[in-house]
Amino acid sequence: MPTFEITVASAADIGLMADWAAAEGWNPGRTDGSAFLAADPHGFLIGRLDGEPVACISVVRYGTDFGFLGFYITHPSLRGQGYGIQLWRAGMERLAGRNVGLDGVVAQQDNYRKSGFRPAWNNIRYEGRPAADAPTPSGTTLVDARTLPFDQLAAYDRRFFPAPRDSFLATWIAAPQRTALAAVRDGELQGLAVLRACREASRIGPVHADSPEVAGALVDALAATVPGEQVSIDVPDVNKPAVHLMEQLGLTPSFETARMYTGPVPETDQAGMYGVTSLELG
Repeated sequence: MPTFEITVASAADIGLMADWAAAEGWNPGRTDGSAFLAADPHGFLIGRLDGEPVACISVVRYGTDFGFLGFYITHPSLRGQGYGIQLWRAGMERLAGRNVGLDGVVAQQDNYRKSGFRPAWNNIRYEGRPAADAPTPSGTTLVDARTLPFDQLAAYDRRFFPAPRDSFLATWIAAPQRTALAAVRDGELQGLAVLRACREASRIGPVHADSPEVAGALVDALAATVPGEQVSIDVPDVNKPAVHLMEQLGLTPSFETARMYTGPVPETDQAGMYGVTSLELG
């Protein structure tokens, strides 16, 4: 009988997980791995069949009572044979007692419901080149986020995420092949957004902003750093002004997931969420 075992993923394994995600059409970032490991070095699991990786999942712990599940993939040739569900159970056991979030692809949402997840909103991926000029609002300046005190960035991010994630955020902003911009007015943060190189279109996330005008200026400025390239943003449809902004910018929907939770929808500043950070880690 073949031997199936579950182990904590190494850095090399996380690279393989990204390859599998790319094969699924998820367009992972080229340098996400270091930030993923910084978030929770034990939060990525690999299922091995006779020593060969065949399935993966991420089950990242945040704080004391929140977790996020992603990267749930079984090799196509072995689906339906029970390996994925074994990995799922091991992952959910690691997050036991926490409110768990995930971004579920359409094909799996019924299965997630059976496991106790309930939908909160949909994330719609908008792609293209911003066609409309989005000027920076008067009195607001866009600066390299890495020049600001990190505590200021972390406090701002905390408005939009259910738990502190300082180690992840610090690495997410500083990793190679990405640009992080902050919008500042009178010394106060009004917005934060990060563009990262991906397998296909560059992705922008998070996009946190105090107004659609600030969000538009951040997106426009980040897109200008990759001239001629497509960009994509995963937009929570619960934020109607964010959806309207993407339409104004001439971006078009291309992909959709459902944000789901096992517990209550966390209290965050949904009105300021114009783009989620990562479908894998929330």
